[in-house]
Amino acid sequence: MKIETLMESYKPLIAVPIIITIIALAILATNGLNESVDLKGGTITTLQLQKSISQDELKSMIENGLNTSDVTVNSFSNNQATVTIGTEADANTFTNLMNGTATILSYRSVGAVLSSAALTQIIYTLIFAFLFMSVTVFIVFRNFVPSMAVILAALSDIIIAAGGMSLFGIPLSLASVGALLLLIGYSVDTDILLTARVLKRREGTITERAINAMKTGFTMAAAAIGSMVALYVIVLFFIPSAATLQNIAEVLMIGLAADVIATWLMNLGILRWYMESGRR
Repeated sequence: MKIETLMESYKPLIAVPIIITIIALAILATNGLNESVDLKGGTITTLQLQKSISQDELKSMIENGLNTSDVTVNSFSNNQATVTIGTEADANTFTNLMNGTATILSYRSVGAVLSSAALTQIIYTLIFAFLFMSVTVFIVFRNFVPSMAVILAALSDIIIAAGGMSLFGIPLSLASVGALLLLIGYSVDTDILLTARVLKRREGTITERAINAMKTGFTMAAAAIGSMVALYVIVLFFIPSAATLQNIAEVLMIGLAADVIATWLMNLGILRWYMESGRR
């Protein structure tokens, strides 16, 4: 089926990102988001193992030594292990515990009060970023329907990315929030590209203008997704201790894929429906 033929049936396609967004909301409501140490408090450390020890033995050793059952070994390969402890562990006690077993490469412990403050700041950051983005879009286009189409596409993008984080257990952290903020900017970028090409230009039909914008948009998306896939593979196989980079790549891969669906099915569909209704 040619792209021109597919684009003539744009109205049913608007429902696709809407359905995916609703599913993402249901997943979020059911599973919630796994908060990182930055937000819920606790300790995360990277260890260089000095002797042969299994993952279960390391976990049991830390649990018994710190008298806690909330210990998770996040990665375990190449004689390195990344461990998350659900409580704020004393650094000296942990160092003594690891003496002769592992060298501590990194150690970060966050208290509950600081974590609560960080979560509050993150919520305000996301809300204000989205509000300022929305105001900017309205100022640029000064037209309610096209502006709302851009905002709804960006909102759908963020919700689907958050739903993917919930589904795949990607923790909500300062790094993943940064990835979500990047997604807001990228989503608006592609949506403005589409809206400006289709709404402002006069040469060609609506379909021809949309296809022209789509070529540029797909090139941008392919380059961005390809970069994130490369980052994910490199971290997974060569630097598994860099879990933060892996989480950023995962969030952006989900969000960028969602942006393709939200922009070229929902935003374009709404925009085309609006223009063909004779209001423009």
